[in-house]
Amino acid sequence: MSAESTPGPGIPGPGTNATSHRRPRRAGRRALLVTAWTAAGILVLGGAGVGYLYFKLNGNLKTVDINQMLGTDRPTRVDDGSENILVLGSDTRSGANKKLGGGADDGSARSDTAMIIHIYKGHKKAAVVSVPRDTLIDRPSCTDARGTTHSAATGVMFNSAYSTGGAACAVKTVESMTGIRMDHYLEVDFSGFQKLIDELGGVRVSTTKAIDDRESHLDLKAGTHTLNGKQALGLVRTRHGVGDGSDLGRIQLQQAFVKALVDQIKQVGVFTSPKKLYDLADTATKAVTTDSDLGSVNSLIDFANGLKSIDSKNMRMATMPVEYDPSNPNRVIVAKAKAKLVWNALKNDRPIPASATKGTATGQAKGVVTSS
Repeated sequence: MSAESTPGPGIPGPGTNATSHRRPRRAGRRALLVTAWTAAGILVLGGAGVGYLYFKLNGNLKTVDINQMLGTDRPTRVDDGSENILVLGSDTRSGANKKLGGGADDGSARSDTAMIIHIYKGHKKAAVVSVPRDTLIDRPSCTDARGTTHSAATGVMFNSAYSTGGAACAVKTVESMTGIRMDHYLEVDFSGFQKLIDELGGVRVSTTKAIDDRESHLDLKAGTHTLNGKQALGLVRTRHGVGDGSDLGRIQLQQAFVKALVDQIKQVGVFTSPKKLYDLADTATKAVTTDSDLGSVNSLIDFANGLKSIDSKNMRMATMPVEYDPSNPNRVIVAKAKAKLVWNALKNDRPIPASATKGTATGQAKGVVTSS
């Protein structure tokens, strides 16, 4: 749990509007994006069955008030029915994550994975844009949850925004880079991701070549596999076992895994077992930290209902256009002209043009993992 997280709010009182700001008014997630998406999906699959567990599940949620922390110095909210969500995977090395993630148990955390999800108007399609953690960017000044203000910095790695100022700083940095207002924030850590995959019964994927990476504890032969939580975590974290060993290759594996998981969620038979439904919902709500607008079960159900029509065929996966840094091959820099094409497309609720990502740096791991 990140330092700024707080327990989820209590049950909304009569008349409380906990729905997304940008959905039209009506009556009534290294590739850890998938945990956030799964958490939403499980709540939808459970439907009314989650209601009797409302008190328990609502108490599991952790929230951070992004709107209050950032104030009004943000891109304008566009009320057209589309939504933008920043999903971060936190690779804290403390607590339960120490065993899974390795590294120093210093209580620190970084954004190991970052994805910007754009849900198009009508909620039938989505674009998912991964932001490489090793991208050198200019970070704006930001204030963390303790009220400490951090000065702006130039030429720093993208994932340093989260380690410097937490969720609010990460959101502000993304909004500064893209000019796009983030309507929601979702965060998940190593242990929550692994538990949720195990509760789902694993995820079925095919690999076109062997992947062997001791650092991420992954050893897969070429072929079809049903990955358990430990293997799935290894897959979305590996960067040395396949491709060019870069973060860009890892992103390609993450995006393939997201598609496999999204398809599988629709096939989960939770209605046949009340215990399975409870275990999934309990794990899902414990796994994520959300912005305060999503910080109740009712809000998550409403949010998830807006995602349930989106399957992998209607998800456009892309990586923020980058180029290798000529002075440091272990870092990348933003390909500004092409990146602008991506952000302009999302701002105007249009598909990302193929020209935006053509000729940019890739990780040479595309096609290694596919849905089965």
